[in-house]
Amino acid sequence: MRFASLLLISSVWLAAQKADPFDVEEATIAQVHDAMKAGRLTCRALVGQYLKRIETYDKNGPAINSIILVNPEAEKQAEELDRRFAQSGLTGPLHCVPMIVKDNFETAGLQTTGGSLALAGFVPNKDAFQVKRVKDAGAIVLAKSNMAEWAFSPFETVNSILPGYTKNPYALDRVTAGSSGGTAAAVAASFGLAGLGSDTGNSIRGPSSHQALAGIRSTMGLTSRAGVIPLSLLADVAGPMARTVEDAARIFQVIAGEDANDPVTAAARAHPRQDYLAALDRDGLRGAVIGVLRQAYERDTTDPEIVRIFMQAVEDLRRAGATIVDPATVEGLDAIKRPQEAGPCMGFKYDINRYLAAQADRVPVKTLAEVIKSGRFHPSVQRRLEQAERGPENGPDSPACRADANYREQVRQAVVRTMDKLKLDAFVYPTWSNPPRLIGDLNTPAGDNSQFFSPTTGFPAINVPMGFSRGGTLPAGMTIYGRAWSEATLIKFAFAYENAGHRRRPPSTTPPLR
Repeated sequence: MRFASLLLISSVWLAAQKADPFDVEEATIAQVHDAMKAGRLTCRALVGQYLKRIETYDKNGPAINSIILVNPEAEKQAEELDRRFAQSGLTGPLHCVPMIVKDNFETAGLQTTGGSLALAGFVPNKDAFQVKRVKDAGAIVLAKSNMAEWAFSPFETVNSILPGYTKNPYALDRVTAGSSGGTAAAVAASFGLAGLGSDTGNSIRGPSSHQALAGIRSTMGLTSRAGVIPLSLLADVAGPMARTVEDAARIFQVIAGEDANDPVTAAARAHPRQDYLAALDRDGLRGAVIGVLRQAYERDTTDPEIVRIFMQAVEDLRRAGATIVDPATVEGLDAIKRPQEAGPCMGFKYDINRYLAAQADRVPVKTLAEVIKSGRFHPSVQRRLEQAERGPENGPDSPACRADANYREQVRQAVVRTMDKLKLDAFVYPTWSNPPRLIGDLNTPAGDNSQFFSPTTGFPAINVPMGFSRGGTLPAGMTIYGRAWSEATLIKFAFAYENAGHRRRPPSTTPPLR
């Protein structure tokens, strides 16, 4: 039996050598699986091509600087998947999907630091829930990606564990946004098939916008954060980033679901499991009612070119069959005041102290105070670390958290009332109001529109590429935002929009290798 398997593997390998080479640049999961079934591609060859691209472009050439470490077992794991494929075909829906994983996801056997030297040497003995899910579905963690340290910054990707900024592959002098900028840059540059990021206020959607990717922030409770180093568990969400909506949906199908180690996911029990792949409908915008959420992006510093690109995207939604309500104003928001007098609810100090304590001797620091005392962090985060340490640790039953929960519920009700009144299926707005900044620029308008609506309500939002500004060089993205548990609807709209006129193209700085 083993001899027969080896013969079959050898014949597939020989066929793959004789066929036209498979180009991994912009490849999709479906294309990879079709090539494997046709005998044109092996998992080992696929992984090898991505590793060659990382070697050529991440620290050399354009030096994107998106990868913290490469999985030394990736090629061996690929060979094992080839052996299993020879015996019984695809091992799962993500068979041999080489994935880029943000460095705040615990990954068994691979250092996980949250971008901070303070956690250097922390090698988890288990996988984060989402990492385990994708591995169980056949994926390979190819590399851990750079991130804004402790996931603090939505604006840039720089930290203390990897020297230097991560560059935007579309323009090497531009930022990737944060904090999942390393995952976004690596996926955009085709260093892997897709990736995992986390999003507290912006960090999946913003980097996806800056790098022309599809990125999904789910309803709070639909996806687990267990094993992800926290920033603020009141708003932390983890999820997929990919070059197409379909690939993001394929990963989302695998990672969504209840997890006993993340109590917030208990809410998913009341909602039937969705088939997100069934939502991939090219005519999915027909009959949709979509509101333009001008409150999210209109300000004095909004870039006129971004608005023009967005209004063209709105017109494309209309042409694809949607009814557009413009403006669609969430009434009563100004009257809802965020509580101040009771102080912050939980937050970084509360969450990180509990996370570090749970790791026991596996981590070199046990508290936020020890992180600060170590001095092992990027200077840009020192002030925020010290402010967090000086603040209170208000637990979930504190007056501050009760006030915060009441505030969030009021915002949720205002959004739902507006959607009911206008009969909306979703809102849309530019993910950022301004193009990606120059690296090092923290003074010009940033344009981040992601911090309020989805994080405050816990409702889902998806970024989809909508075009390019500045002479067609800098990516811009559109957010599709909807009710709780409406991911299938949002995926349907994003997929239909993407297919009505695909607005992604690969960055010129990382061309195919011949």
